[in-house]
Amino acid sequence: MLDNSRLLEDSWLRWSADTIEEAKVAIMGIPFDNAVSFKKGAAFAPEKIRELSVELSDVADDFIPIKDGVLYDIGDILPELNWENYFADVKERALDLMQSGKFCLFIGGDHSVTIPLHKAFGEANKGKKIGIIHFDAHFDLCKEYDGHKWSHACTEARALDDVISGDDLFFIGVRVAELQELDMLKENPGIRNITPAQLEKMGTEAAFDELFDAFKDYDAIYLTLDIDVLDPAYAPGTGTPVSGGISSRQFIDLTRLILDRLPVKAMDIVEVAPPIDINDITSWAALRIIHQVFTRFSK
Repeated sequence: MLDNSRLLEDSWLRWSADTIEEAKVAIMGIPFDNAVSFKKGAAFAPEKIRELSVELSDVADDFIPIKDGVLYDIGDILPELNWENYFADVKERALDLMQSGKFCLFIGGDHSVTIPLHKAFGEANKGKKIGIIHFDAHFDLCKEYDGHKWSHACTEARALDDVISGDDLFFIGVRVAELQELDMLKENPGIRNITPAQLEKMGTEAAFDELFDAFKDYDAIYLTLDIDVLDPAYAPGTGTPVSGGISSRQFIDLTRLILDRLPVKAMDIVEVAPPIDINDITSWAALRIIHQVFTRFSK
């Protein structure tokens, strides 16, 4: 079920196209956080991020004005009591968006919402060489967590079931792991990760060079951004924070390079939890990346 009632006319909709056909970026909210393992609140992110977007400037880092008509926001897919039905609905509606040929931006929600989004991406790009770049403090490679295979700790384990292989998966920022995830890494030796400590030493340009070498021959890439990839100093409002993460500057610079130079066709931003945030710091971090997306498609 889609809900447009909370979209603010003075938010980023000031750059909205009249129809989705005219837009370059399609936006969909997925306000679901029933799969978290610690603190909830991510279900409120789509609403808060839209609310704050009224304060976005018309020009971002590259000093390129955001074009009128660059985006179309279809609203939120409201959760329902039946988890399986909800994820099926998310997958089908996301697939429709992906097949429209627009760049797709999804706003969660906890990271479990990426499970149906990955499935939709696989179907939309069937027969193509696809990869996933995953920013996170965690691997999300648990086969099950808290007794459920759709936990937010299982996102990429589900992708490895039937969407990609380990060679197609690259993590940025992971700095902790569950024991069962170490087993998954042994079973899938092609999976790569650049830790925050490694990123600090090598710099964003060198880190991107590794990403480019890994994905330069791919047809389509899905970019999934868990806000807890950031150090909690930059993103305190998230359910499972881990100290020692990357900085906002590194996050901005690396995502800009990825969006500009790799074939990213869809992305999500997840795990922003406004009820436990401080002065909306975490929502602003997410909005900074969204702002870059608008700039990317205004060139």
